[in-house]
Amino acid sequence: MLSPSTLSKTIPKWLNLKSFISSVSCTNAIQINPEINQNTPNITDFDAKIQSLRNKLCPDYLIKVLKSTSDINSAVKLFKWASLQRRFNHTADTYYWIIFKLGMAENVEEMEGFCQNMVKDRCPGVEDVLLSLVDAFARNCRLNEAMRVLFNMNLAGIKPSIDVFNFVLGALVEEKRGFQDVVFVYKEMVKAGVAPSIDTLNYLLEVLFETDRVDSALDQYRRINKKGCIPNSRTFEIVIKGLIAKNRVDDSVTILHEMLELGCLPELRFFRSAILLFCGEDRLEQGIRLFRKMKDSNFTPDPFIYGALIQCLCKHLRLDEAVNLLEEMMESRLTPDNNVFVDIVNGFCKLGKINEAIKLLEDKHVHVTSPHNALLKCCCDADKFFTAKGLLEKMSERNIDDCDSWNILIRWLCEKVGVMNAYELLGRMIISSLIPDCATYSALVAGNCRLSKYEDALQLFLQLHAKFWILDPASYSELIEGLCRGEKYLEAVKVFCYMSENRCSLQSLSFNMLIEGVCNMGVLNEAVRLQLLAYNSGTSCSNATCNYIMLGLSKSDKGKHMLAFLSQMLVQGTNLDVEAYCILIQSMIAQKQIKDCTLFLNVMVNEGLVPDSDTLYKLLSCLANHSRLYLISVSLDKLVSDCEVLDSAMYNILINGLWKEGNKNEAHRLLDLMLEKGWVPDSMTHGLLIGSGNREGKGEGKLTYVDSIKDSVSDILVPWKVTANRRDDGSSALGCQHNIWKKNRLAYKLKIFSVQKFIQLAFKLEDALFLLLSPASRIFMSISLQAVPDVFVAKFACLKSSVGFF
Repeated sequence: MLSPSTLSKTIPKWLNLKSFISSVSCTNAIQINPEINQNTPNITDFDAKIQSLRNKLCPDYLIKVLKSTSDINSAVKLFKWASLQRRFNHTADTYYWIIFKLGMAENVEEMEGFCQNMVKDRCPGVEDVLLSLVDAFARNCRLNEAMRVLFNMNLAGIKPSIDVFNFVLGALVEEKRGFQDVVFVYKEMVKAGVAPSIDTLNYLLEVLFETDRVDSALDQYRRINKKGCIPNSRTFEIVIKGLIAKNRVDDSVTILHEMLELGCLPELRFFRSAILLFCGEDRLEQGIRLFRKMKDSNFTPDPFIYGALIQCLCKHLRLDEAVNLLEEMMESRLTPDNNVFVDIVNGFCKLGKINEAIKLLEDKHVHVTSPHNALLKCCCDADKFFTAKGLLEKMSERNIDDCDSWNILIRWLCEKVGVMNAYELLGRMIISSLIPDCATYSALVAGNCRLSKYEDALQLFLQLHAKFWILDPASYSELIEGLCRGEKYLEAVKVFCYMSENRCSLQSLSFNMLIEGVCNMGVLNEAVRLQLLAYNSGTSCSNATCNYIMLGLSKSDKGKHMLAFLSQMLVQGTNLDVEAYCILIQSMIAQKQIKDCTLFLNVMVNEGLVPDSDTLYKLLSCLANHSRLYLISVSLDKLVSDCEVLDSAMYNILINGLWKEGNKNEAHRLLDLMLEKGWVPDSMTHGLLIGSGNREGKGEGKLTYVDSIKDSVSDILVPWKVTANRRDDGSSALGCQHNIWKKNRLAYKLKIFSVQKFIQLAFKLEDALFLLLSPASRIFMSISLQAVPDVFVAKFACLKSSVGFF
C-alpha cells in the first residue's frame, strides 16, 4: 500500500478520458456503466471462496481472495459476508482493495459509500489508504474516481497536502479534461484551507489558456504575487505560449520583457519553447535575445533551435548571420537539417547571389538533393538556364539528382515555349534511369498548350489518366483553357470531370471559360451538372459562372428551371450580384411571374443594389400593364430618392400606372419630381392629367381632352392675372418669373388648367416671350398647336421670328 510520501510529482501520460465531473453535484456526476461487471456470479466458485474463508478468515487472506475475484458483485458480497462474521474487523487495507475494485469497475456510487464507511469505522491508516487510492486511480486513468476520493477526504476532515492536489491537477491538465474539473479540485483545495503553490497556479493558467479564457489567465498571472507565489520559468512559458497561440504576440513580447526584468532564470525547456515560438512568429529580435541568454546560461542549443533561428534570419535576408550560425552549429558537431541549407540557398537567391549559394553547397560538402533542387529552381526563376543545366549535370554525376531535379528544368523549357528541348531533356532523364512522373507529364501538357497543340496535350493527359495520376493546378488550368480556346468543350468537360473526381480544384477563370462554352453550345443540363461538381471538388464558382448558366436558362425553353437553379446557388452560399438579379427579373417577366418579379426587385433594393435601366424599364412596364406597381411601392421610394436610374420614360410609366391604380398623390409627387428635373411628360401623361377632372366626373376610363371653358382654374388664376398686368410703378411682370414658374408647376400638377387659358393670361408680348424662354416652354413645345386658337397661333408665329425658338 502506498503512503503519501510515495506520491510522485511527475505526471504520467494517461489515455484521453471523456468523463465529466461537476463541482456542484459530485455524487451525481459519474454515471455507472450498466455493461460493466453485471454478470451473474458463479455460484459454485462463490461458495468455494466462502468455505475457504470460514476456515481461515483474516484481513490478509480476505485481500488475497478479493484480488482473485474478477466479478465485482461477488467481491462485494464476500466483503459484506466478512463484515458479518464475529471476531473479524475490516482494516484500512481490506477497505482499500474493495474501494479500488469498485472504482476500477466505475461503480462510483458504491465506491463512495465504502470510503465513508471506512472513515466511520475509524480504521487505523485511513489517511494513508485514501491517499494511496488517489494515486492508484490517477495512475490507472480513473481521474473521476480520484477526484471523488479527494472529495470524500475533505468531507471527512482529512486535509491532503498541496502535493496531492497538484498531482491530481497535473493529471487533469495533462489529460485536457477541461476547466470544470480543474476548478473542482481547486475549490476542494480552498475548502481544505490549503494554500496554492506556484505549480497549482501554473496548472490553473494552463487550463485557462487552453479553454480560451485569455483575459482571465492574464488576470490570474497579475495576481500571482498577491497569492504569496513568485512566477517561475514554467509560468512564463505557459503565458507566452498561450498568448502566441491566441495571436496576441505583442502581449507575449511584453511578458518576455517582464520576465527578463524580474531576473527569472529560465530553464532549458523555456528557452527551447520560446525561441521556436518567437521565430515561428517572425519575431527575430526576441529569438536572438533569448538565444544569447541561453548560451550565457550555459545551455547548449539543439539543432531545432539553430534551424529556427537560421530560417528566421534568412527570411529577413540576414544571410551573413545565418551562415555564421550554420558554421557555429557544425563546429558543435550538430548535423544541420536539409531544410537549413534550403533556407540559406533561397535567401542567397532572393538577393541575387546565386554564385554564393553554389559556393556554400560546395564548401560545406552538401551532397543531399533538396538544397540542390532549391538552387536549380532559383536558377530557372532567374532565367539562368545554362547554370541550372551545368548544376544538374554535376548532380547526375554525384547521383544526387531525382525526378524533381529534371522536372524543374523541363518545366522551365515548357513555359518558355521550348517543348522540343524539353523532350530532349526528357530523353536524357530516361537514360539516367529516372522514370517520368505526373509532374513531368504536367509540364509537357502545359508546354503543348502554350504552343496551341491541344491534341498533343490531350493525348498526354490520357496517358496520365491511364496511370491514375493527376495534373498539377497550373497545367490543369492551361489544359482546360487551351481546349476551350480550341472549342473542344466536350474534351474539356471530360478532363474537368476526371480531375474533380480526384478532388482537384480548378481556377475560377478557367472554369468560367468552360461554363461559358458549354452554355453557348446550349447544353445547359451539363453546365448545371458541372457547377455542382465544381462545388463538391472545391472549385470556386464566381458570380460570372452562375450568371452564364442563368442567362442560358432564361434564353432557352428551360426557364422554368431557373428557380431550382437559384435554390442550388443559395445552398452553396453564392451571393447574387446585380447581373444575376436582372437575369432573374427578366426571366420572371418572360414567364409572367409577376409576384416573383416584385420579390426579386424588393430584395435587390433592400441589399442596396440597383437594376440596370433596361431591366427596370421592362419591369415597370410589366407591373404597370398588370396594375401591380403597388407591390414595389417601398422600393420605388428608394429608387426615386437614392439613384438616377429612373429616366423620363420610366417616370411617365409610373405616373400613368399609379394613376390607373388610384394612387393619385404618388402620381402627383412623381410629376413634380419629373418637372423639377426639366423633363417633359409625354402626350399620354399630359392628356391623362389635363383630362382627369372631366374623366373623374363622368367616370370614363379613357383619356379625353377638356375644353378650356370647363377648366376649374378660378382658385389659381389670381397670381397669373396679377403678373399679367403692370405694377403701379410701371415695372414689367417679368420680374416675377420665378413665381410664375412655380404656379405653372402647380397648375400642371393639379391638372386644372388648359393650354388656352394659360396663353390667354400671357397675352402681352413680354409675358409670352418669358414663357418661351422659361423651362415651362418645353412643356408647350410638346403640345400640338392645333389645340390652340388661331389668334394665339399668330402670336407665337410672331415670336418665332423674334427669338428663333421653335
